[in-house]
Amino acid sequence: MKKILIVDDEPTILMTMSHVLSSKESMVITSSRIEEAEEALARYAFDLVIADIRLSGMDGIEGLELLSFVKQSNPRTEVIIMTAYGSEEMREEAYRRGAFYYFEKPIDIPQLIEKAQSIGIDTVSRV
Repeated sequence: MKKILIVDDEPTILMTMSHVLSSKESMVITSSRIEEAEEALARYAFDLVIADIRLSGMDGIEGLELLSFVKQSNPRTEVIIMTAYGSEEMREEAYRRGAFYYFEKPIDIPQLIEKAQSIGIDTVSRV
């Protein structure tokens, strides 16, 4: 079973992505806070982590810090970074830290599904 962690402080995004990425072959865990995400990462080895860069407006780069943490603790976990406040510098930094893909919001759901499937995550497309 593939494990997916989605980290965003917007409940609608958590619900939508969870719905789109859920299948019989995957377990989706959502988190709205960095602390919850870190607890989930300590409990499970995830195949995919999808994280917003800004979480609750703390310092504006929590998602990038989470990306670095994930890649250091489990380099095989793929990480997709997303943000509504993107810039070329932010994109470059995400890839430098090991991001598999970088999205700017609003997320292109068919493209998200394509990226998940490209790393072996079966999805039930509901788009």
